[in-house]
This record gives sequence, structure tokens and C-alpha cells, in this order.
Amino acid sequence: MATYTHGYHESVLRSHRSRTAENSAAHLLPLLKPTDRLLDVGAGAGTITADLAQLVQSVSATEIGPGELAVTRTTAAERGVGNIDFHTADIHSLPFGDASFDVTHAHQVLQHVTDPVRALREMARVTKPGGIVAVRDSDYAGFCWWPELPALDSWLRLYRDVARLNGGEPDAGRRLLSWAHSAGFTDVAVTSSTWCYASIEQREWWGGMWADRILNSAITGQLTDAGLAAHNELRDISDAWKQWASDEDGWISILHGELIYRIPEE
Repeated sequence: MATYTHGYHESVLRSHRSRTAENSAAHLLPLLKPTDRLLDVGAGAGTITADLAQLVQSVSATEIGPGELAVTRTTAAERGVGNIDFHTADIHSLPFGDASFDVTHAHQVLQHVTDPVRALREMARVTKPGGIVAVRDSDYAGFCWWPELPALDSWLRLYRDVARLNGGEPDAGRRLLSWAHSAGFTDVAVTSSTWCYASIEQREWWGGMWADRILNSAITGQLTDAGLAAHNELRDISDAWKQWASDEDGWISILHGELIYRIPEE
């Protein structure tokens, strides 16, 4: 696995806990059936996982380690969702038999792994013929915002640099189709969607989250230890996010690529 760029600081989880099946897996929802057994790879904060569990028969949730998986467990318990089982797993080598699930899902995972093609093949391996592999990943180079602030340009450049240094691909959204083709997938449907934040509440949440995150999360040490940024530059970025959040014209659009692959019938 690549180094996880974001880490699990509270500011990161603040962002991840805002994700729902509706705002993060809308491309998959119309295809789900109440009888489905679903695998959620890289379940993270567990909010999408818990939503999906209410729509299908059962969910198996994976995370890379027990500490990360504990976050998913906590969300499921708080939501009172009982049809989820939990597993530590590497997406490159999933601990499940062939054709174990009707649906295999991963949200914001392929951008963080060293071999997304192998990961897609593993997701397909554990999915039944006629079943679905569904992925969604952001595309950082496709992010756009207003007003234009030089420090936010630096934020984007630094994020993309450190994500690649960590072995990931921050512009994963545009590459999903090519990765799927490299994995041998044929019956593929691709779409894109965005998160857009512009209201006062949304700006305060997103801008405040990144103002905190750039100074206190795992990315802080990654950037400074690698010599990519000095602390004063990170403080300037934090201040720029606060400035963006306070601007009544503040607006940001966050691009995602989406892919649905239907496993061929035998």
C-alpha cells in the first residue's frame, strides 16, 4: 500500500464523516438490490458503509489496519447498523473467495494505492458474475475555486506532489477508465460528479477544515519532512483557506470520476 496521505487526524475525519451514500455513491445506488451482499473496500469513517448497509442484505467492510477499522466500527455502532462485518485487508490481496459478493465498492481508495489496476482485478475477482464493481475517486487537477488566491494554488501543487511521493495518484478520477481497460474490463460505464461548496456554512466547514488540516494532519509532517514546504508556507495556506471561507464570493467545485463495471455472466 502507498502511504496514506491524509492520515486520521480529527480534521480529516471531519471531512470524511460528511460523506453519505447519496452524495458519494449516487452512481451506484440505482443498481443496488435488497438481496445484495456488498463489499465496501477502504470503508474509512464508515458513513457511506452504514448508509449502504440499510439498502442491502449485508455489508463486509475492510480497512488496512485494526486502528483504521475501529473508526468504521464506531460509526456502525453509533448508527445502530447490525448487518456489517469487519475485516482488515489490503485491496491488492483481498481475503475473500472468488465470486463472494454481488457488489464491490470503493470510494476514494484507488488514488491512494500503489497498483490500482491490480486493485481493480482483485475487486472483480471477489465479485459474482453479473455483479458490479463500483469506484469513485477525486481528481485534484480538476478542482477549481474562486476567488483566486496564490496560496491555494500552492496548496494544490503541494498536495499533488506529496500524494505522488507517497505512491498514490491524486488525479485518479480521469484515469479510472484507463485503469479499468488495463485490468481487462470491458462492460464499463463511466461518469463524473462534483461536490460544490459555496454557502456560508459550507465555506466555513470546508475552509476551516483545510485551514486546520494543513497545519495538524499527517500531510503536515509529510510536506515538511520531504522538504516540499516550510511551516511558514503552510501557515500562509491555512490563512488563505480562512480568507476564502470568509469571502461571500467563495466557491469551490471538487471533481470526481466514477466507474461501474458489470462482471460478465458465465
